[in-house]
Amino acid sequence: MLTLDKIYKASHVLRSVIRKTDLIHAPLVNPDSEIYLKTENLQITGSFKVRGAYYMMSQLTEEEKARGVIACSAGNHAQGVALAAAKNHIKSLICLPDGAPISKVEATKSYGAEVCMVNGVYDDAYKKALELKEEKNYTFVHPFDNEDVIAGQGTIGLEILEQMPDVEAVIVPIGGGLISGVAFAIKNLNPNIKVYGVQASGAPSMRNSIRDGKIECLDHVSTIADGIAVKEPGEHTFQYVSQYVDEIVTVTDDEISAAILALIERQKLIAEGAGAASVAAAMFNKVPIQGKKTVCLVSGGNIDVTILSRVIKRGLIKSGRTCQLNIALIDKPGQLKGVSQIIADLGGNVISVHHERANEGEDVNGCYLRVELETRNYEHIAQIRKALTDAGYSIE
Repeated sequence: MLTLDKIYKASHVLRSVIRKTDLIHAPLVNPDSEIYLKTENLQITGSFKVRGAYYMMSQLTEEEKARGVIACSAGNHAQGVALAAAKNHIKSLICLPDGAPISKVEATKSYGAEVCMVNGVYDDAYKKALELKEEKNYTFVHPFDNEDVIAGQGTIGLEILEQMPDVEAVIVPIGGGLISGVAFAIKNLNPNIKVYGVQASGAPSMRNSIRDGKIECLDHVSTIADGIAVKEPGEHTFQYVSQYVDEIVTVTDDEISAAILALIERQKLIAEGAGAASVAAAMFNKVPIQGKKTVCLVSGGNIDVTILSRVIKRGLIKSGRTCQLNIALIDKPGQLKGVSQIIADLGGNVISVHHERANEGEDVNGCYLRVELETRNYEHIAQIRKALTDAGYSIE
């Protein structure tokens, strides 16, 4: 059984292994709340996962250590297990879904683990790991549904309360093990603190299961937050979330992208999709934290740089920082100048222009001007659109 004593013991074991991550004030995330970030994206290996993996392995017998360990992961747990195994001089084999970011695969190998790539998503890697566990007699290190792993993750809850005893709300991404450990620790020490869970709208397995009162498996998951793209909750995690989490909400990929962008620009922090989910929930008022001292747990920072530019672009669109206007014009001299002048006068920055003649069946003198702009926010976009329509231009 999970107990506070076990979490305190894990904290003692981990003291010389992990980094006690900072709590950073982030006033611009949500001006109506007092937001702080628990920066597990700055943890060794770039995520909280090393906590649970190391503590679980520290509790193995010498015989179990000699046989080696196996794990499956979308990336962060893999790195945590690989590093923890190396520090304990244990052989490790990690099964990863073939869609895992290349950066996470290479990082896992760099910590000394052997990697087995599996077709599909996390759940397919999980099945393969269980097959190899039986075949090779390894010890399986579950990414979330193991009470020693949960105890290791729960040490974050102890740190939050130590760093901010008067915290009123904590927002945590839901894969399973992280929120189970954090909520258990916080609620047992101060049941008045609200604990909110966040899932991606494309992978709401825990939210659906809690809503329906039973563990349910999704047919598929689709989200940029690969760290929380879990089809089916674990038995332990379902139990702890049911008992200790006040509410579960979802955020879209666009909202997550906007949160990643905000963390980069305002806090100079890199977060992966799963790590930014808690910040997205605060930014877009998904949970009732107005006027409350709130901690957003930024669980990881291992985002693949090859998708970062795409995420930033989506974040810019979601935040009203860029927009595209399609303007119907009469094809005559001075039209482009007139449009450009209005945009420039209002402080918009044109970054691309595409001009094309009207198609067959439309006005023979017609044309279209597609303009992409850098803008300040949605109000700025509305101001530019109004000025253009007031000047007689037709925006499609």
